[in-house]
Amino acid sequence: MSHNDCILKLLNIKDPNLKVIDVIDNLNNGTEKLVLIKAVLSYPISRCRNCGFATVNKNGFAKAHVRLPSLNGIRYEMILHKQRYQCKNCRTTFGATSELTKPNQTLSRKLKNQIMLLAREGLNGELIARICHCSASSVRRTIVERIKPQYRVPVLPKNLCFDEFRSIKNTTSFICCDAQTHKLVVKLPDRLSSTIINYFENRYSKFERDQVESVVIDLNAQYQRFIRRLFPNAKIIIDRFHIVQLAGRALDSCRIALTRSLNKHSREYKILKSQWRLFHKKSDEIDPKNVVYLRGINEYMTQQNAIDLIINKFSEFKIVYQTYQDITLALKNKDITTLNEVLDSYERTNTEMDTTIRTFRKNRSYLINSVTSKYSNGPLEGINRKIKLLKRSCYGFANQQFFFLRIDCIFA
Repeated sequence: MSHNDCILKLLNIKDPNLKVIDVIDNLNNGTEKLVLIKAVLSYPISRCRNCGFATVNKNGFAKAHVRLPSLNGIRYEMILHKQRYQCKNCRTTFGATSELTKPNQTLSRKLKNQIMLLAREGLNGELIARICHCSASSVRRTIVERIKPQYRVPVLPKNLCFDEFRSIKNTTSFICCDAQTHKLVVKLPDRLSSTIINYFENRYSKFERDQVESVVIDLNAQYQRFIRRLFPNAKIIIDRFHIVQLAGRALDSCRIALTRSLNKHSREYKILKSQWRLFHKKSDEIDPKNVVYLRGINEYMTQQNAIDLIINKFSEFKIVYQTYQDITLALKNKDITTLNEVLDSYERTNTEMDTTIRTFRKNRSYLINSVTSKYSNGPLEGINRKIKLLKRSCYGFANQQFFFLRIDCIFA
């Protein structure tokens, strides 16, 4: 194997028309080590690209600088002398081309592949530019060139998840994914009903929308109104996490209001203040036998004993606590009967739990669907988590369109 072939193989360049002349290393441009590779690109041409006549002559060389992928943190750049040709018949001139790079571009295709590989890891543009030894603008142009916004998915999934996320500044955007495959379906610039309705009605036929079987949402009444219009045959499922979260907030609200009415030196105050996590644990996970040391109270007792000290003394809090436990256990055990009994037998306590139960009663059929269905918004929450990490690593975005392209880099 010749010296020329060894260098091309090391750089993973497979163009047979490219010949390496010289390699100049140990160069330093002030901030980074630089290796220059001098090469010539030339091959015989029988006919003109413009007129097709066999009247083509060689007409000197044109010099171009090509950025190559970084190896071991070293910047590699090729000074490429491209053969120029001239046609005697039509007097046009043109140059030799190579798969190494696109015409009139300095970044090689493999360097762009390296940029996209790092972009899919969620790195910010400045860091990618330092790793690949190019400018942040080149990184941005490469992402815009390689990632194209999708008009619509080929097949509308039968099970969808709806949610929203914070995009740029104070804008909240709509996001939808497939509940089964967890693939992203669409991102919209806002969460207005008109925007969502126009998207699905303009891109999917009524027949396609009629095939949707279920849609998982949070307790957002806005979604419920247009889902019946867009997907008339779909079951609406309330995400189980949001059900438990709403009941848990009502429990915390009652607990905080109770602590404000107690003496700060009392045992009850210390239990409610320091051992608040005990009241959120499921009743079947609380150990009623083992005695443990409870910090904040500075006493040895069982976890069940600490809970009993509160619920036996405060009747309203006992109702709120028991309602929370029944709701969480009904969701865990997929028990529709228990859930209906909780909603029907609940008595007013003049706490935030009254509003929570009223909301659950209003959406009773959707809560029952959430108990019987296996789908949830968990996949979409995972996507939103990665979007938050992307925003944090990139220190936010000013352009929403480019932000959506960066999201597509991760999930495309």
